[in-house]
Amino acid sequence: MMYGGAHGSRLYDPALAPRHQLDASSYRQGESTIINHFHEKLLHLAAQMNTPAARKLAAHRQQVMQDFLEEFAAEWRGEK
Repeated sequence: MMYGGAHGSRLYDPALAPRHQLDASSYRQGESTIINHFHEKLLHLAAQMNTPAARKLAAHRQQVMQDFLEEFAAEWRGEK
């Protein structure tokens, strides 16, 4: 989030859905948001871990991200 903010990325735009099926070249092109980056890349990392220790750590971090995204969405909707 710090990187995106420092480089002028939008935090969130509900009209801009996360992109799917991205390859290396299309990943850097097109519009996206910081929140979409979670869905486009970060939430997929746990499945790519190779060792039991890495999978355990990644599972915890993924849960932290999912909890954050749920809180963010609730705040965006004015529920919190």
